[in-house]
Amino acid sequence: MAEGLFRFAAADLDDVEVSSAGIAAYGGDRVSPETLQILNERGVGLEGFRSRMVDEGIIQQATHIFCMTRSHLETLEALYPQACEKLYLVCEFAEIDGEVGRDVPDPIGGGRGAYEQVAACLDQAIAGIIGFLRGTGKGQAG
Repeated sequence: MAEGLFRFAAADLDDVEVSSAGIAAYGGDRVSPETLQILNERGVGLEGFRSRMVDEGIIQQATHIFCMTRSHLETLEALYPQACEKLYLVCEFAEIDGEVGRDVPDPIGGGRGAYEQVAACLDQAIAGIIGFLRGTGKGQAG
């Protein structure tokens, strides 16, 4: 969901490339039906998406890496200490529900409402990220 929403929101930024990878993702998984439905309702296409695991190549290529949770960020800091300066929380640049830097909740098993809450959280977070990128010279976001 985050990749689709970020790609859609950053479509007018010529020098931003968006991709995603997971710490515990199973390579090749499709988008959940709930995610696909919410994205389709917003005009965001992500039908061909397949999950992939983060690796050294992805870390090296990215200029900015936005992590969904503090736990993800800490895991990447431990695995790739050379990348610490480009690691951020997705919600680091927006106040959401009175909190800056909160974790994006995991909607799996929570039904459609949980996915809608995540989409709303990501909308706010991505707006903050785009503002941040506009001020830093952009680059490759992971």
